[in-house]
Formats: sequence, C-alpha cells, structure tokens
Amino acid sequence: MDLSHVILYAIVPIIVVMLAGFIAGKKGAFSGQDAKKFNKVVLDFALPAALFVSIVQASREDLAKDIKLTLISAVGIMACFMLVYFVFRLFKKNTGADAAVSALISGSPTIGFLGFAVLEPIFGTTPRVALVVAIVGIVVNAIGIPVGLSLMNASLDDTDPKKTKQSFWKPVLHALAQPVAWAPILAVVWVLIGIPWPKAASPSFDLIAKANASMAVFSAGITLSAIKISINWQAILGSIMKMVLMPAVLLILGLIFKMDPMNLKMLVVAGALPPAFSGIIIADEYDTYVATGTTSLTLSVILFIGFCPLWIWITDLCLTAF
Repeated sequence: MDLSHVILYAIVPIIVVMLAGFIAGKKGAFSGQDAKKFNKVVLDFALPAALFVSIVQASREDLAKDIKLTLISAVGIMACFMLVYFVFRLFKKNTGADAAVSALISGSPTIGFLGFAVLEPIFGTTPRVALVVAIVGIVVNAIGIPVGLSLMNASLDDTDPKKTKQSFWKPVLHALAQPVAWAPILAVVWVLIGIPWPKAASPSFDLIAKANASMAVFSAGITLSAIKISINWQAILGSIMKMVLMPAVLLILGLIFKMDPMNLKMLVVAGALPPAFSGIIIADEYDTYVATGTTSLTLSVILFIGFCPLWIWITDLCLTAF
C-alpha cells in the first residue's frame, strides 16, 4: 500500500480539520459544551446512518467472513483493556478507579469518531469498512465501558457521596439502546434475513452519513482545546500502550488465526486509533484521573500521525512474510 496516499488522504485531512476545531475552541467560537452537542449529532444520527446504509449493502458471505473478525476484535481489545488496567493498578498512587479510567482511555480506540475518517480514505467506501467500525464500536461500547465502570465501582469509597455506583447491566443496556449500537445490529439482521436493500433509499441516509467523519474530527479538535494537559510518565506510558500494544496484539492474533488480509489491515489500523473520548467523559463525570487521562489522549492523537502509516507498513510486511 502506498504510504504517501495514507498520509495525504487519511492523516493530513484529519490534522487540518482537527486543528480547525482546536483553533475554533481556543478562540472561543465553540466551547466544550458545544463539542458535546456535536458528538451527540455524530453518535445518535450521522454514525448510525453511515453504519446502517453501508452494512445493509453487504452480503451474507461478507458477514460469514467477519465472524473471525468479531471474535478476534473482542478478545484482542478486551485483553489489552485488562492489561492496561492491571499495569496501572501497580502504581502505588493509583486507585482501582484510576486504573479503570486508564483502561477506558488507553485500552479503547476511538472508533466511533475517527473510524470512518481514517479507514475510508485508506480502504475505500465499502461495506467491509462499515462492518469493522461497527464490530469494534460494539466491543468498545457494549463490553469495554460496562467492564470499566464495574472495575471503577468496585474501588469507589462508599462514603464519598460524589462517586455514585452503577450496576453492571445498566451501562450494558444503555449502550445497546443507543442508535450507534442497535443500528448496525439491525442492519446485520436485515442482511441475514435476505431482504433486498433498495438502492433508491441510500441517498436518504447518505446526506447525514457524510457529515459523520468531518463533524467528529472537528468536534475532537474542540474537545482537545477545552481540556488541561499535564505531561507525566503515566500519560506517556498510556499513549505507548495504546499506540503499540493494541495494534500489535490484534496483528498477532490475526496472523495466528489467518484472518482475511484486508480485514486484518483494517482491524490493526482501528486498534492504532487514539483513545476513545468516552473515557475522558467518564473520567470527568467521576472526577477521577482527568488530567493524566486527557494528556494521554492528546499525546496519542499526535503519535497517531506516525503510527498509522507505520502499522500499515508492518502489517503488509507480516502478510507478505507469512
């Protein structure tokens, strides 16, 4: 794969749009609260539409190929998630809640915000890209977040009124009730049943779907402009684990179990994405590990510029060798 194409068509546009959002936030044109509203448009409308209309155009054969993708995504991402938790639990000053937030940040890729923006310019606008985004998104939101909240709740002090515990199943049900979760599931069921998708219906979804990538990246820039940066060793370690550990684990699993080469490339790039912004939102809500987590997120966004083409190159080498 031509790395110059990856840089010019996937990395540079993200930097430009994210920088525009960052500058707009610093100049006061938009605030962190505005970013949350943009995020809601992305997660509740644009991204679900993009996932649904892309997946319903797939075939049953495509879905059959993606069973292996689903299993490797779930095992690989959650293995990295738990490893991050246990590594950060070793730091003496960290509580279990701090380690849980670290896992929610450094153990979760921001697939919902940057998935289409990165994968489509590299791999094309195809149903297979949408399936990767949908599968990884469901793993992060329907498995990772509930597990992270459960680990956090287990460590919270019952005497602290500011830290309210939640049940394990509440965030699971809440995640599945969101359009970004049930829309791709509905699309998969649609394909399995074998209902033909009328092509004339696609333009009605495409208009809002096309706003997904640009609005998500611009909103990410605003979010970064509104958060405090505090560089320390834990933030650096979190960034390295996110940029190196997760894509490496997914690549190794994919090679061992002989994944489809194109699916493997997309999954490795998805694993190399910066941390999920949902981790920062949860950290802020619980007032736990906010400064370090935010710094790790920011460093990862910067490192992604180099690591994205690097992991594509490494994956191509491994696929050629094995």
